[in-house]
Amino acid sequence: MPHFWPGLCIGIIVGFYWARVIKLVFKQRRRAGHSANFLPAELLGRTLRLIWYPLVALWIALPLLAAWGLLHPLYDLPLVQWGAVAVAVLALALTMVCWKRMGKSWRMGIDPNEKTQLIISGPYAYVRHPIYALSSLLMIASAIAVPSTAMIAIAVIHCALLQWEARREEKYLLQTHGQAYGNYLAGVGRFIPRSLKAHHSV
Repeated sequence: MPHFWPGLCIGIIVGFYWARVIKLVFKQRRRAGHSANFLPAELLGRTLRLIWYPLVALWIALPLLAAWGLLHPLYDLPLVQWGAVAVAVLALALTMVCWKRMGKSWRMGIDPNEKTQLIISGPYAYVRHPIYALSSLLMIASAIAVPSTAMIAIAVIHCALLQWEARREEKYLLQTHGQAYGNYLAGVGRFIPRSLKAHHSV
């Protein structure tokens, strides 16, 4: 089965990614008494989870199904697929750096009644949403490593939801942090650095 190892690797990588997210949720619950918006307080956020969480389950399951030959691939290009696996590993490693930098301010969604610290240093000095950017990269790498119509569909929906969520969070943060976030918003790219030399502080 030529797709066994790439599919298995992606399934493990994505499974580890979301297991780490769950661990962070429980860590925040022990530390701060809330679940980091695993189920957001706002209605729209909770509604989006009805789409997002099944999507995540499929994101983990489909590569494992492909590994066992139960998902028909669109192509068989081992070098491309293994390259995508390498990108997925890199995306996971960089995401863990971002999670650590967020610390107690890490959240999964918006709570209109909560104000967290504004993080604009480290990876956030170059990209406003590095975790979302890396999640998109991990999703795209998954679709390349496990090439199927279902994975491509999941990738499109996931990346579109991340784009929407990023814009919603920016609106919320602008209302919460005012001019400080406005200055940051004007100088730092959403998913792609505007300048690798830029380092912003407010």
